[in-house]
Amino acid sequence: MENFILECCVDSVESAIKAQEGGANRLELCGNLIIGGTSPSIALYEEVRKHTNIRIHALLRPRFGDFLYTDHEMEILRREVALFREAGCDGVVIGCLTEEGELNMPGMQMLLAERGNMSVTLHRAFDVAKDPFKVLEQCKELGINTILTSGQKNSVLEGADLICQLVEKAEGKVDILAGAGVNAAVIEKMLAKTPLTSFHMSGKVTLDSGMKYRKEGVSMGLPSLSEFEVWQTDPAKVRAARTVLENA
Repeated sequence: MENFILECCVDSVESAIKAQEGGANRLELCGNLIIGGTSPSIALYEEVRKHTNIRIHALLRPRFGDFLYTDHEMEILRREVALFREAGCDGVVIGCLTEEGELNMPGMQMLLAERGNMSVTLHRAFDVAKDPFKVLEQCKELGINTILTSGQKNSVLEGADLICQLVEKAEGKVDILAGAGVNAAVIEKMLAKTPLTSFHMSGKVTLDSGMKYRKEGVSMGLPSLSEFEVWQTDPAKVRAARTVLENA
């Protein structure tokens, strides 16, 4: 296959370097991947930019949880879009919903007004929206470039039927980027089921912390999460996914 997208979501410079090493041709840069991703810092973006030469799209999400944002959160998002545009980022990954599960059109228009020449992806807020086909048409109307989706399921394999319909109804006007549970084997199965050309993965492995002294009984966050584990992209997993796409 030619002209495919293999996007790797990363939240560190080390993961970004390893994703590029493995053959990713685009990065989704975020913070706190362990909770689904939040907005990265400009400093993280700049350091990743120094050490990679592929496209970087910044995920902008002010907090963990739903996509019903307050006025303060929307202002933070608006300013972040502007800051990443000014920093030279290639794209942003954004989304906001109403309390009824509709796309927040005024909110999206406000954010898009700051985009400049950046590409825009609607993130997986899409997957918890009420009517995916209505949102797809709204994305066309707004000029959004990409929709990241699992087909409104927990994994792309479960959502393959909807993803296939979305690709057809997008009519080439919006790229459908399949993400959630993606690896080389899943890509191979999805290519047999759908006309997809764009995939989103983390390719992560869990590494043990380098800390030798470990204070017991003190948690910095959720007690279920260990402070002594590090998520990092495995270039071998990314390379295996790229090989499947190249050979398709």
